[in-house]
Amino acid sequence: MKISKLAQREAWQLFRTCRVNGLLDGQRVRQTITLLVEKKPRGYVEILSRLHRLVKLDLDQRAASVESAVPLSADLQKQVAARLKDIYGDGLNLAFAQNASLIGGLRIQVGSDLYDGSVKMRLEKLQQSF
Repeated sequence: MKISKLAQREAWQLFRTCRVNGLLDGQRVRQTITLLVEKKPRGYVEILSRLHRLVKLDLDQRAASVESAVPLSADLQKQVAARLKDIYGDGLNLAFAQNASLIGGLRIQVGSDLYDGSVKMRLEKLQQSF
């Protein structure tokens, strides 16, 4: 579905009003959507669609997944969280998981950024070099 430029501009403006100190505010998003549905301006379905996409992209950018072969200690989790906060800012949703197939090291994914320092990846790169 092609979205008109006006609907894109309106959705972007609404998205910007939903941000507080650079972070998306869920309450403002809900209020914005409620007002949009109540008033039903021209092209509101397109605006809602585009706003939904912008909110989803922002949430995906703020999702961080940290995988390790063994459970990380609380101290190490705090260090990783602090380092990611330095790089990406506040508002990250961190999830720590254990993945034994990594053999060792860490695999961190924040949005579309991937940092893979696992032994499994190193072995795969070594295998590809032969």
